[in-house]
Amino acid sequence: MRHYLDFEKQLEPIEKRIEEIRKFHDVSDPHYAKELVSLEKKLPKIERDVYGNMTNWQRSQLSRHLSRPHTLDYIHHLCTDFVELHGDRKFMDDPAIVGGLARFDNVNVVIVGHQKGKDVRGMADRNFGMANPEGYRKAMRLMELADRWKKPLVTFIDTPGAFPGVGAEERGQAETIASSIYSMFTLQVPIIVIIIGEGGSGGALAIAVGDRILMLENATYSVISPEGCAAILWKDGSKGSLAADALKPTAQELIKLKVIDAIVKEPFGGAHRSWAETFENTRALLAKHLKELLDIPPEALRDKRYGKFRAMGVFEER
Repeated sequence: MRHYLDFEKQLEPIEKRIEEIRKFHDVSDPHYAKELVSLEKKLPKIERDVYGNMTNWQRSQLSRHLSRPHTLDYIHHLCTDFVELHGDRKFMDDPAIVGGLARFDNVNVVIVGHQKGKDVRGMADRNFGMANPEGYRKAMRLMELADRWKKPLVTFIDTPGAFPGVGAEERGQAETIASSIYSMFTLQVPIIVIIIGEGGSGGALAIAVGDRILMLENATYSVISPEGCAAILWKDGSKGSLAADALKPTAQELIKLKVIDAIVKEPFGGAHRSWAETFENTRALLAKHLKELLDIPPEALRDKRYGKFRAMGVFEER
């Protein structure tokens, strides 16, 4: 069953009626055939009204859509021969971070990414994609394997942030995030980061230091969620739309600021409306950037990565 966000609600009765007619009625019947044609003509106009000029807040909502594809979906559709590796070899296996060895476009790669669940049970099992220190230590273990074997690293970002629980802090959450960021700057293999949903705070940045940062059209990437920002600035989490405009967390804003390098186009209305088109667009852009990076010598690659992040930042003098 499709989940509709608040700003999509006007699509719900029309799409459900179209589905009902196709599923339960004889479309050769003139009555239902006429109604179906009428609804199918009406739907594109409403879709243009809904999705034609989305705000930062609406894109923020789309980035969390329950039906968007997650990291494992991308891995299984883009890669072959995926072998998942588990555990940080120190404490436990964190299911909020997944990764392993795979083959993409005839190139052996190492993959790491946040994994959210698809339903209530899955989200609980994956802790909503919010990793503990063990998840980032697992990620660093995979990064070290990539560097040792000279294999490109691909990371998928989709998290509201690192898990802020007491246990996570006691086991070194902040230090682990910092160590993961540092580790990525030292790698001498190509790193491509793909922000597929939410990119929240240090929990996202911990595996987002890349030579190329790609971002889906309706994903977000920010130091804090709009609701969290609103709760701090205005003591009112319901002012998320105001915060979203101030934070500029969307791909359209971040490419202007040179925080990201390219935008992966989504199907009209969001990635959840056509997984196949989303995967194909992602595949094409990932292959293009991977091919370019493979031609850069390791030392130059690392130096360029460092310079890229040192150059980030835009300010105005008043």
